[in-house]
This record gives sequence, structure tokens and C-alpha cells, in this order.
Amino acid sequence: MEIRSIRIGDIPGVVKLMRDFAAFEDLADYCEISEKKLEEVLFGPRSFVESLVSVELDKAVGYCIFYQHFASFRGQSGFYLEDIFIEDGFRGRGLGEAMIRRIAKIAGERGLERIDFQVLDWNESAVNFYFKLGAERDDSERHFKFTDEAFRSLAS
Repeated sequence: MEIRSIRIGDIPGVVKLMRDFAAFEDLADYCEISEKKLEEVLFGPRSFVESLVSVELDKAVGYCIFYQHFASFRGQSGFYLEDIFIEDGFRGRGLGEAMIRRIAKIAGERGLERIDFQVLDWNESAVNFYFKLGAERDDSERHFKFTDEAFRSLAS
């Protein structure tokens, strides 16, 4: 098993995993990712997203996507972990923890101080996984977003 940065040749397999992740979270109807969009944010001229992939026998079996952010009140820079997903048959082998540790190591080497992320409240196995690694949960915050028509209206 190899964990490394995603390469252009990994994109089709990672997009498949992203679609599997969306289905797992019952969000498949909202999954609009394409190979072209992923390639652009990872490798395009305005790329800002970083990623890791877990590969076994040239097949992507897990991935994570993250990017740098700033927590203003604490004055801390860190990574925002957008996604982490391991294919069902490969869970329980330590891949998720290895990817989280790799992200933390990269962050530490860059002088960053934190990793932030969200977990759906019904995903008890993920919640327990993060607690096991020492994560703290803040139930006082709520996730909001401007997207689709609301975003277009604001941007016009």
C-alpha cells in the first residue's frame, strides 16, 4: 500500500472514489465533480488544493483533499480537510490514520497549527475515529453555504 500525492493518472480513480463517498453520505444527487474539475484544482494554473491517494496495485482505494486556511480568532493557520474516504474493503487497515498523520506532518513542516474538518452527525464511525486521534468537536457552530442560485445572485 502506498500513500502519496495524487498524480494526473490517478484522477479517474479518485473521481470514482469521490462519487462512492457522495453515495455513502447520501449526497450522490449533488455530486457534480468531473475529472476536468479535479485536475484543474489540483494541477491547473490557479490550483490551491492538495491531496493524497492510497494506492494498492495501481488502484486508488482512498483519498483525501485539503487546503490551507486561517482561523482568525485564534490567529492560527492550518489545513481544512475537505474529504477523506477509504473504500469499504480497505477500512480498518490504518489508511485513514496514516493519511491524517501525513497531513499533520506536512502542516507541521510548514509551520501550520491545526486541521479543521466537518463530519455528518450520523457518521458515528467517523466521529469515533476522529475522537480516537484526539480531535475536539465544537457543536456550537453550524455549517452554512451560498451555492447555486443564491451564489449566482450574490455574485451578479
